[in-house]
Amino acid sequence: MTAAVSVDEVLELFRRFGSVHYDEDISQLDHGLQCAALAVAEGAADELVAAALLHDIGHLLHVSRGASGPTVEDLDHEAVGSRYLAGLFGPAVTGPIALHVRAKRYLCAVEPAAFDGLSDGSRASMVRQGGLMAAGEIAAFVSNPCHDDAIRLRRWDDAGKVEGLEVAPLETYEPLLSRLTTT
Repeated sequence: MTAAVSVDEVLELFRRFGSVHYDEDISQLDHGLQCAALAVAEGAADELVAAALLHDIGHLLHVSRGASGPTVEDLDHEAVGSRYLAGLFGPAVTGPIALHVRAKRYLCAVEPAAFDGLSDGSRASMVRQGGLMAAGEIAAFVSNPCHDDAIRLRRWDDAGKVEGLEVAPLETYEPLLSRLTTT
């Protein structure tokens, strides 16, 4: 897989494929923008705002290659997305992205009410992604230095699925993303 060459390339993925709904009722673009808006509202660091915006870019990469939506197998969108972005951003952005699916599995394992708060799409994908974490997986997850940020990102991910919610447009985040690049 080729690493992202520029912020423009990343934003172009959203412009070209962001209208796809994948496994939710709102588009990928709207979902990413809502997650970023929630991060901004909580005063998150710029890196975590970027992670919130970009956390599902792996879905857009799959769609750009011809996929039309969820499949019966897990396509590891979190790993695909974090690897793609690793050529452009540091681990403060890519780490929480890589862990956001595990954060869902973790939260549902340690906070049973978290499962009730998942969208239908997130519930269905959790089955493909391995279900609730077992004790050993929980220990490994909490030992990861990015786990707290991944949990914050996951909570925004679950909350950022409101149809018709008005938030700042994609272009608002271009200067922030440009500042964070490591290239």
